[in-house]
Amino acid sequence: MLVVNDMPDQVSLARLERMKAVETATIGHILHHGFIDRAVGPVISGVRVVGTAITVRIAGADSAMLHHAISVARPGDIIVVDRCADTLHACIGGVTARASKLAGVGALVIDGPATDFAEIRRVGMPVWCTGQTSLTTKFLRLDSAINVPVSVGGVAISPGDLIVADEFGVVAMAPDYIDDVASRALAMQQGEHAVLERLEAGERLDEISGARKLLFEPAAG
Repeated sequence: MLVVNDMPDQVSLARLERMKAVETATIGHILHHGFIDRAVGPVISGVRVVGTAITVRIAGADSAMLHHAISVARPGDIIVVDRCADTLHACIGGVTARASKLAGVGALVIDGPATDFAEIRRVGMPVWCTGQTSLTTKFLRLDSAINVPVSVGGVAISPGDLIVADEFGVVAMAPDYIDDVASRALAMQQGEHAVLERLEAGERLDEISGARKLLFEPAAG
């Protein structure tokens, strides 16, 4: 069965700009969920991207729906691909990476392998995947879908979710979380400078963080 749903609303540019300054590792201090399995890693190091999730579900050796998603994606959208547990076939390679780059796709996050890493890096298309393979997908018209709930790296992702991806990992979150997470994360990152200054001045880490008080001082009452 083929499912083709409407494109989701894009996360606003203002909210995306705020999140661009946020590291996924900082989000890790705030949220307990939404962190895609670390087996899904970057092909290009040192890149951070944020964008609206366009979800794709393709099974086995078929990638026709992914080609459609690349063709209809809007600039900045991040295509997340549920491979339905297929770990053998690469659905992204040199040609699809170039097509994605030309279409303005922000990134591709794949719960499976890719191929042509050298070409992906040469094109400069941000891709997160589980590794390399030379076995590629074909056009088979198997069951597939675009803009439906998917599972990528153990995380449930809905079309329109925010995706934040960098060298530390990939995080997905519902738009309702964005403003609170951005505010808290940016404050944390700014506060790190003060912590480093106090460490350089000779203060103990457990005193600065409150760990010493938590561990060794009796609780009030």
